[in-house]
Amino acid sequence: MKIFISHQKADSEVAKAVEARLRINHRIDSYVDVIDTNLARSGESLGEYLRREMGNCTQLIAVVSGNTKNSWWVPWEIGIATEKDFPLATFFGDNTPPPEYLQKWPYLRSLSDVDQYAKASTAADNSFRVRKSTLTEDSARRVSTGDFFRTLRASLGQP
Repeated sequence: MKIFISHQKADSEVAKAVEARLRINHRIDSYVDVIDTNLARSGESLGEYLRREMGNCTQLIAVVSGNTKNSWWVPWEIGIATEKDFPLATFFGDNTPPPEYLQKWPYLRSLSDVDQYAKASTAADNSFRVRKSTLTEDSARRVSTGDFFRTLRASLGQP
């Protein structure tokens, strides 16, 4: 399991805090572009690079704040993760209310919510590994992602 942490550059500190919480408290690997020198690319080259990085991941957390409206990349990355049936959640780095289209997925408001995300992610990853022995990989991913959403929403008290 590896989590792609999507964020707008102005939210880099929040993204790093989420990455550190996952790595230190849960031993979960993440990709966060804060230290990636390949991001000097632009346009199509950058898009292909990010798509490859996302291909090395199995989940996505989108850090969203008032700054996100200045980024075309965060919605693009959410779209790619959706296409791949990634377990997906949104971390709100400030008091920004979740836009309607993001309420489809569980949302995190604190680092303790990230802990709940990590538990649901680990369970979904284990479920995927077991299910892919009897289902196609796509079906196993779809079922385990559904389990992830139900488990995380329940633990966060979200419908």
